[in-house]
Amino acid sequence: MRIALLTYSTKPRGGVVHTLALAEALATMGHDVTVGTLGRSGDRVFFRDVDPRVRLQVVPFPAGPDEETVGERIVRSIAVLRDGLDLDGFDIVHAQDCISSNACEGAVRTVHHLDTFTTEQLIACHDRAVREPAALVCVSKSVAAEVAREYGRVATVIPNGVDAARFARAAGETEDAMAARARWTDRLGRYVLAVGGIEPRKGTIDLLAAYDRLRSAPGTENVRLVLAGGETLFDYRPYRAAFDAMVAERAIPVTELGVVPDPDLPSLMAAAAAFSFVSTKEGFGLAATEALAAGVPVVARDLPVLREVFGPTVRYAADVDDIARGLRSAVGDPVDPAAGRALAARYSWPAAAAAHVALYERLRENAGGSPVGRTRRTSLHV
Repeated sequence: MRIALLTYSTKPRGGVVHTLALAEALATMGHDVTVGTLGRSGDRVFFRDVDPRVRLQVVPFPAGPDEETVGERIVRSIAVLRDGLDLDGFDIVHAQDCISSNACEGAVRTVHHLDTFTTEQLIACHDRAVREPAALVCVSKSVAAEVAREYGRVATVIPNGVDAARFARAAGETEDAMAARARWTDRLGRYVLAVGGIEPRKGTIDLLAAYDRLRSAPGTENVRLVLAGGETLFDYRPYRAAFDAMVAERAIPVTELGVVPDPDLPSLMAAAAAFSFVSTKEGFGLAATEALAAGVPVVARDLPVLREVFGPTVRYAADVDDIARGLRSAVGDPVDPAAGRALAARYSWPAAAAAHVALYERLRENAGGSPVGRTRRTSLHV
């Protein structure tokens, strides 16, 4: 099959990581796969090398005016992606987010999680991207149930894959693996790691408040909070300002690494004393699964979706006090990592790709062999 997978960015966000890994697994199965995306900030390639069997369509996305609002940037993103993509000749078009879904029609859409927005254009983008696609995929049963409850649509559940072996190797006893971890611990000491940037959905302020409690507890005074993160389309300046104000008011030491080069991420993860995953909304929990693969104890927000995915392999926390207690326990009394490693190893990209192919074949059969998905023919008015 000729398959187009669409995403909105070249940066290391969760949905982009998913798109590339799925594309490579499909290509390994022998399918002709193209990934289409917007090239923001002058990007012409993705944040990491991509299997050369996967074709790329990176549509240039020029910077907008200084006064451009989030809503205006969303509308412009959809229009630029729609006009720049060439979707002719594909058997399947599969969008991984609301922006790429709005750039096409009659396609497949993966709903990683449902969001709540206040910006009019984002609300419309998100809503259309669940209501209109020909078929929906969710990466967990919990999100599929939410989609059914709020939209009355049935989604096919296909769990994420995880490159568990890559993160397990980073935690290994080879000379290279130990040296890579030592480079991080020599620089950072003992640390709690969170990946994903400073934003409301990631619960970063809750983590900051919990860490403030942690650093005053006996035995954890020298544990550092380390944040690594990628770009977002959304404007979280008020949230960022509140975060910075708390840091300044309480003199909380925080190390922000920004975007970490992809080859360095496994060793950063494996060297951590604990991994914090306290998002308020998630679809699966890919980063936390990678941490488990590396043998790192995880403290996760107590969400139904995360209990579905992780079961008893992580510590759950419902509020700031819980997060602080969970981190203190994870750092001071880490559990045997074997169960977490075994769980991570069960989620494979080849299995996810095979399940996608089965869905694509059913959709094509239902369409009488006609293509599923195409470029949106008309402009959207929001």
